[in-house]
This record gives sequence, C-alpha cells and structure tokens, in this order.
Amino acid sequence: MSEILNYLLNNYKPGEPIFIADIKIKDISGDNLKQQLKRLTDIGELQRFEKGIYYLPRESRLKKGFRLSGDIVARYKYVSRRGKIMGYYSGYTFANQLGISMQVPAKIEIVSNESAPVVRDINLGNQTFTVRKSRIQVDENNQKVLQLLELLKDVEEYSDGTMDQTRERIVKYIKDSKITRKDIDRYIEEFPVKIYKSIYEMRLENVLA
Repeated sequence: MSEILNYLLNNYKPGEPIFIADIKIKDISGDNLKQQLKRLTDIGELQRFEKGIYYLPRESRLKKGFRLSGDIVARYKYVSRRGKIMGYYSGYTFANQLGISMQVPAKIEIVSNESAPVVRDINLGNQTFTVRKSRIQVDENNQKVLQLLELLKDVEEYSDGTMDQTRERIVKYIKDSKITRKDIDRYIEEFPVKIYKSIYEMRLENVLA
C-alpha cells in the first residue's frame, strides 16, 4: 500500500471530500502528490470529483457506484470541514431548512469565510451555489448568531406563514442554539438597521436571555 493511500485511509472516510490543499505529508512535493493521486484514481483506489477534489469510493447499490454530491462538497468547502466552522447557509436555503419558507431555492445560498469578496455562483456537480463573503469572520462560537441575524435581515421576504408561525420557528432556533441578548448585541451593528424592526415586531427581546 502506498504512503499516500495509507494516509487517506487513516484520515478520511469513504465518500468524504478530500481537498488537495488539506493533504500534508512530509517529503512529498505538490507535483508528486498530484501524480500519485492520479495513479490512485486510475487504478480505482480513489475517485475524482473535480480538479483538486477527490474521495475514497464506498459501496453502492447503484450500477454506476457512489457519486459524491455537490451539496456535500459545498458544505465541506464553505461551511464546515474537519471540525472547523467557516460559514453557514442563508437566504431561502436556511429559511426552508427552518420551515419558515416552503420554497426550495434553485441555488443554495451560503455565506462563508472562504468566499471571494464578490458574490458569485459556483457549479459543483449538477448543483449551483450562490456564495458570498461573510461580513464577520465565522467560527464555531458565532455561526448560529450570524445565521440568525442574516435571516432576520429579510425575514418578511422569506416567510410563507403568519407572523406567529414564523416567530415560533425562530424562537425554537434561538432556544436550541442558546443564543443570548449579549450574542446579538455583539454583532447586530454589522447588519442593516431593519433587523431591529424584525426583533421588535416578533417580540424576540422577550426570548433572548
């Protein structure tokens, strides 16, 4: 077994995105690494999703075998990877996840530290993602707070139900995420002023401890 294959088997699960930039093996140059990854792909020990992204194959009942999805790659690339939080889902995507909106967006929206300053659409597999730079560095301590504030910025646009139904979903998210008034105060000034209106109209101040 090659050193690189052994490294991958010890550090990655089958079906997990592998980014070349994350592979650190002593005394193996970048060019050598690419050559060996290509060889492993040629013999079927590794699968290539696209340039710079691979994965270990896993068993599948499908004739063509398991194929890594664009959604999984986007999550690892822009939201969280190997224990590191660097983004969150936003817009209609998060509103749909929360049950506030019934619309299933054609483009999955993500806010991330890893995005370029300019908002852009990125195609991964057969899916399109709208990715934009976070106005505040996202980490495990503020991800939920920033995601909530991003939602409140345009919550009236996303909501398909009544104000009470929307409030109920948001209150549950606040409680489940243990978001406090102090958390909100730390970041709210970085967002549009209309967020204060959303907090007031939905009586969220009564929920924030």
